[in-house]
Amino acid sequence: MVLSKLKTVFLSIAVTILAASLISFPRESFEASIRGLNMWWEIVFPSLLPFFIISEMLIGFGVVKFIGVLLEPLMRPLFKVPGVGGFVWAMGMASGQPAGAKFTSRLRQEGHITKIEAERLVSFTNSSNPLFIFSAVAVGFFNNPKIGLLLAASHYLGNICVGVIMRFYGNETPDVSRDVRKKFKIRAALSVLHQTRIKDNRPIGKLLGDAVNSSIQTLLMIGGFIILFSVINKLLYLLHITAILAKTVELLMSSLSFPDMLSIPFISGLFEITMGSQLISQVQDATLLQKAIITSFILAFSGFSIQAQVASILAQTDIRFKPFFIARILQGIFAALFALILWKPLYVHFNKHEQPSNAWPVFGDGSLANHFYHKMVEIGPLITILSLCVYILILFTRLKKS
Repeated sequence: MVLSKLKTVFLSIAVTILAASLISFPRESFEASIRGLNMWWEIVFPSLLPFFIISEMLIGFGVVKFIGVLLEPLMRPLFKVPGVGGFVWAMGMASGQPAGAKFTSRLRQEGHITKIEAERLVSFTNSSNPLFIFSAVAVGFFNNPKIGLLLAASHYLGNICVGVIMRFYGNETPDVSRDVRKKFKIRAALSVLHQTRIKDNRPIGKLLGDAVNSSIQTLLMIGGFIILFSVINKLLYLLHITAILAKTVELLMSSLSFPDMLSIPFISGLFEITMGSQLISQVQDATLLQKAIITSFILAFSGFSIQAQVASILAQTDIRFKPFFIARILQGIFAALFALILWKPLYVHFNKHEQPSNAWPVFGDGSLANHFYHKMVEIGPLITILSLCVYILILFTRLKKS
């Protein structure tokens, strides 16, 4: 009871300080809000929307169950989750955070996975997509395309390690797919595909409308969190709270022979990974290896901004947030260690060999990923506007019918 009252008092004071800060720093708050809006408007919305809509369609048509039967022999022994977890893992890696939480929640709502399996699955299927790591971080912030391979390898290997560790989390769940694994055939997978589609008897138009409606609602919520934490991060810096928190990690930095100048970017990265990565890349006193280690940690930790987005998505189900938060800390540690271990083989070794002049790097200044990133910035707002118009049209039609 006492802890509950203290929590109430703390939250009330925090919100009051936040409101007073918004009044005290209106221009800075507005600029931070615009920065968060631009990130959502240009990149996040148009890049995540197709994955969200397609995933809803795949679930409705039974394709996810089909994939689940095929991947059961891999996902069950390795991560102790059903084969459908392979779909969430792949989609989460391709589309970026917080897609893994969205797809996991959807499967839980459909009853494809149990509560414990969902908590295991969501812990390792949320990751930054390769486009963000290579283009935004490596090229945009570090101006060094070759560091992207190190960051990506550390990030995804850390994900796998977390998945293997989380297989020991929770009590054993009933192995409902044992019979399916004994009869592992394409025919069995096709049978599951057909039965799932028959059970979901929604017409294609209704299914598509539901997919668009659900996806855009989730993305609107994500946009709100991005803008909010962009403002909070800026206000914490202006109120010197970031500097105060940085003092607490300076001792840790010093014990690891890291310069103190990395402490403030590190704290910023704990709240929002984009700003943190950018600030880390601008520190002059740190070596590139030290920057890569700290960046790997905050990319894996995901930042409180993304964690808040995940928490709001999981709140729609019975999936608990605590295992996800612990997994983020574990992945941050693993990613930082992998960045240190892989520094020589993945960065120093490849840096010794100059690329032929006629080669077109996959992840470089003239790369396909970087070209796609800049194209997304150009056409992203148009995609966002058109998608919102479609959403409003669907919503208006349904309200009119009801």
